[in-house]
Amino acid sequence: MSMHLVGPYMTTTKYNSKNKVPQTKKLKAAKEEHERFLAKMGVGKSTLPTNKKGERIGIYDIPDYKTGPRMTSDTVAGNGNKREAQKYTGTYIIGAATMHKSNCIPITNKEQAIEVSQMRRS
Repeated sequence: MSMHLVGPYMTTTKYNSKNKVPQTKKLKAAKEEHERFLAKMGVGKSTLPTNKKGERIGIYDIPDYKTGPRMTSDTVAGNGNKREAQKYTGTYIIGAATMHKSNCIPITNKEQAIEVSQMRRS
């Protein structure tokens, strides 16, 4: 692949995160102040659930989707109303006629049948 086909993210994205920005005193003080604010609001580190490493974990359980009603994207639940099937009674179309080059058309009355039988190629 030629480099001119690749987007600008290839040269502008920083892939290396080894060089961490050192925290200044002002940034450390701002983070501590923010932690105190969170603790005062009841959202501090002590109130959030953490694992043994001290990392924050989720507070909600993931539901078990393997149980319960099976509703997937390939099956759609119906509403219970089924349309009555259409059935041809044989009273409207009285036949079929073939016109030029095997063009089959329905015949609905006697006049139409006469027109089709008298049709000539022009």
